[in-house]
Amino acid sequence: MKITAIETLRTEEFANVIWVRLHTDAGLIGLGETFYGAGAVEAHLHDTLASRLLGRNPLHIEAINRDLVSLPMAQSSTGVEYRAASAVDIALWDLFGKVCGQPVHQMLGGLCREKQRIYNTCAGYRYVRSNNIKPVTNWNIGEAEGPYEDLDGFMNRADALAESLLASGITAMKIWPFDPPAQENQGLHITAEQMRKAIEPFEKIRKAVGDRMEIMVEFHSLWNLPTAKKIAKALEPYKPTWYEDPIRMNSPQALAEYADSTDVWVCASETLGSRWPYKEMLDRDAVDVVMVDLCWTGGLTEGRKIAALAETHHCPFAPHDCIGPIGFIAAVHTSFSQPNTLIQESVRAFYTGWYKELVTALPVIRDGYVYPMEGPGLGVDLQPAVFKRSDLTVRRTAA
Repeated sequence: MKITAIETLRTEEFANVIWVRLHTDAGLIGLGETFYGAGAVEAHLHDTLASRLLGRNPLHIEAINRDLVSLPMAQSSTGVEYRAASAVDIALWDLFGKVCGQPVHQMLGGLCREKQRIYNTCAGYRYVRSNNIKPVTNWNIGEAEGPYEDLDGFMNRADALAESLLASGITAMKIWPFDPPAQENQGLHITAEQMRKAIEPFEKIRKAVGDRMEIMVEFHSLWNLPTAKKIAKALEPYKPTWYEDPIRMNSPQALAEYADSTDVWVCASETLGSRWPYKEMLDRDAVDVVMVDLCWTGGLTEGRKIAALAETHHCPFAPHDCIGPIGFIAAVHTSFSQPNTLIQESVRAFYTGWYKELVTALPVIRDGYVYPMEGPGLGVDLQPAVFKRSDLTVRRTAA
C-alpha cells in the first residue's frame, strides 16, 4: 500500500482548524487534524511534507513520523512544522486501524479501562468560530448559543455552573478567572482587588457544592514567577486539583521553584511540544501532571511516548482537548490505551455543539465518563456537508 495523495480542507468559519486526508492506492483514506495557523500548516504540508509522504507505505508510521519531525526547523516545538506532522500522524494511525479493522485504541495496545473519567473545560460556543484567538476577555463572552455557555458561567455564575456539571455527573472543571488581570497588568503584578475578584468563582463553587467538585486552574502562561507563586498561595485554601501553565513553560528551573512553593499539583501542558521538553521538566521535579495535545506534539506516535515518559516518573497523563473533533477523538483513543491516564479533558459546549456540525460520530459521554469508540481507525469521518460548504478551501497534492 502506498500514499497517493495528500489533501487538506479548511473553512473560513472554523479558520484555525485544518483537516488532512491521506489517500492510498488501496482506496483507504486516513483522517487527521490540527489547529491554529491553518493556512501556514496547509502550505507546509503541500510544499514541504508532500514529497516526503507520496509513495510511502502509510503503515511505516514510526519511520514517517521521524522524517517529518526531524527537519532542522521542526525540533521539539509546537510550531507549524510539528502541527502539520501531528495531523499526518493522526491520519496514519487512522489508516492503520482501518487496514486492520480495529479501533485506534486497540492498535495502541488495547483498553486499560472500560470508561474514562472526564473534566469540563469551561469554554463557550464562540471561541473557535473566529480567526482571531484572543485572551479570555475577548472570547465573545455573553454571546450564548446554547445551554452550555460555560465561559460566561464560570466568570459570573460559578456556583450554578458547578451544580449544573454535577447534575450531569461531571465532577471536575477547569476555569481561568486570573486571565483578565494578567492581561491588564501584563502578568507583572496583581492588585488586592483583582485577587479578590478572581478568587470569587472558587468561593462560590466551594460554598455551593463543597468538595464534590474538583477545580483545575488554567493560567495560560501569563504570569511572572513571583506573582504566580503569590496567586498559588492565595488559592490553596480552595483545594484546586492542579495549576496549569502558571508561567512561560520554557524554564525547568523556574517551574521547579514554583512547584516547590505550593502543595497543589503543577500541570505542564500542550505548549511543551515533543517529549524532550517534558523530560527536562520531569527530571527537575517541576511537573506533577503531564498534559499533551496530540495535534501539536507530533501525533499519537509522540504522544504515547510522552505518556510512557510520565509513567517512568510516576506521574499521571491527562490528554488535552480544546481544539477540534478529530483531535478530541484521537485523545480519547490515547486515553484508553495508556495505563497512567488520570482524566480526559472535554468541553461540553464543543461536543454537544459545533463538533456535531463537522464529524459523523463522537464518543459517548455519560455521567462524567467517556466511553471508547469501536469503529475501525478513529471511527469517524467528516460530515458530507463539510465537503459542500461554500467557505471550504481544498488543496490536493498527488503523486
